[in-house]
Amino acid sequence: MLDMKFIRDNMEAIETKIRERRLEIDLSDFIQLDGDRRRYLAESDSLRYQKNLTSQKIADLKRDRRDASAEIAEMKLVSQKIKELDEQLRVVNESLETILINLPNIHHASVPIGASDADNVRVRTWGTPPVLDFEPKPHWELGEQLRCIHFKEAVRMAGSRFSLLAGPAARLERALINFMLDVHTNEHGYREIIPPFIVNENAMIGTGQLPHLREDLFKIEGSDHYLIPTAEVPLTNIHREEILDESVLPLRYVAYTPCFRREAGSWGKDTRGLIRVHQFNKVELVKIVRPEDSYDELELLVKDAERILQLLELPYQVMELCSADLSFSAAKCYDLEVWIETQKRYREVSSCSNFEDYQARRAQIRYRAKESGKTELVHTLNGSGLAIGRTLVALFENNQNRDGTIRIPKVLQPYLGGLELITPDQGRGV
Repeated sequence: MLDMKFIRDNMEAIETKIRERRLEIDLSDFIQLDGDRRRYLAESDSLRYQKNLTSQKIADLKRDRRDASAEIAEMKLVSQKIKELDEQLRVVNESLETILINLPNIHHASVPIGASDADNVRVRTWGTPPVLDFEPKPHWELGEQLRCIHFKEAVRMAGSRFSLLAGPAARLERALINFMLDVHTNEHGYREIIPPFIVNENAMIGTGQLPHLREDLFKIEGSDHYLIPTAEVPLTNIHREEILDESVLPLRYVAYTPCFRREAGSWGKDTRGLIRVHQFNKVELVKIVRPEDSYDELELLVKDAERILQLLELPYQVMELCSADLSFSAAKCYDLEVWIETQKRYREVSSCSNFEDYQARRAQIRYRAKESGKTELVHTLNGSGLAIGRTLVALFENNQNRDGTIRIPKVLQPYLGGLELITPDQGRGV
């Protein structure tokens, strides 16, 4: 959420930033409501001052045994007027709150200006896409042949865009989760958390999923609770409405969770396979830091996510998102995109974002500065470290052999009892 004074003092610049995001938002209502709010506050303060003077005069008159009926009548009128102003102020504040929670963040000056994802900027690449001497198969076909990725059974029980992993694919998914958690906790210094997978509406508002992404969320009927779309939500809200001591910053959290998304607006996109599904597993990284450290921490966050891809020996590229492709809450974002062999293209496997104080203002997360003793808003960051399903897709497609078997990266073999190759699963069941 943006600060009202910041909006008031930088109206022209904010309107320019909104246009650079390719959004159409009219701020004229804000200007009117903000003016009304300040006028009502000034009138209310003046009337309260008048009421205090009259109250003192009444006390003096009563002490001198003089008639105070006129002053009492005047104070009643002033009190009624204050009550009316308070109600008008409540309505105005609610309207302003609605405007503020629907305004996107302001992107950082370093963000490239663009009209679509075609204007994102490649920062670097790592690794080389595989060179295969046979026609590669997509991951869903490989999984079906190996009897370890099943779709029809999942569709039968849950509908489209769900999958069922069995045998070696299920073990590989679990191995990826444990491997990523181990790297981020042991090498990168994150504290592991197991958060709730269901959160309330206030938590969703705090990180910016609501109201902007309401149609993409799974809401639990009859309550104000939602299935989490990402662990970013519960991890950031750990410190909701808290004042932290500066000495504890930076805070770095990591969590594995399932994620649930309706994928509204994705009709016809990635209808087969594991790329775009309603339920998927993800290891998420969240940082809560001092404002002056947040952009250095963003670069480190990207490096932490990259380390996973490097250890898995998966080719990838890092993209700096342009203004039009930024998420609603982000001030700056890098996407990590892993190579998918049958698509002959890179696909997003992690987004690493700095939200500056946008989420912190919504969730009221502050810290007390050591030197000044003043409280200030923290900066929050998050990134996938990584999306498990898409990582599994890349491993299946990039590491496939002519006979349809899948090579297991050396770094994962200890998590799989030394397994080097996924072969047709002969276990019972699906």
